[in-house]
Amino acid sequence: KWKLNPKRIGIMGFSAGGHLASTAGTYFDLGDKQAKERLGNRPDFMILVYPVISFGTQGHRGSRDNLLGKAASDELIRRFSNHLQVSPNTPPAYLAHAVDDKPVPPANSRMFHSAMKDAGRPCTYLELPNGGHGLNGYKGPNWDAWQAGSIRWLLELDLIPQ
Repeated sequence: KWKLNPKRIGIMGFSAGGHLASTAGTYFDLGDKQAKERLGNRPDFMILVYPVISFGTQGHRGSRDNLLGKAASDELIRRFSNHLQVSPNTPPAYLAHAVDDKPVPPANSRMFHSAMKDAGRPCTYLELPNGGHGLNGYKGPNWDAWQAGSIRWLLELDLIPQ
């Protein structure tokens, strides 16, 4: 009905929504290749902007407590620290993060980027010089930079038409 290409459906998330998006990109079902009606639920790409990635010491404690509870086990913390879940099947990712983000340190994006590279997965990371969490209230040159960069990245991967 909407003429969508089922091989070009991605996910995008910001902050805690970036954790949700990276969870979709690291925990997925590839579907049943024998069944016409059952596609997998793996996104074809991810755009993660100042994402919560880790629930460890460099992660966002508030997001961890809200999702896992204040007494989360080390095993549960590792399980939902998504940089530890990257695999050769993880979809390509574009990340953007400001170096002066205090609530969600840029180490989150750096860890995910490193894990993607270690797994041989396509990943681009744009580290912005400032803007904090929310990139100056969702406006200005850094807000524009991540958007322009993500469009170039989508074009490079042939995920959107020229």
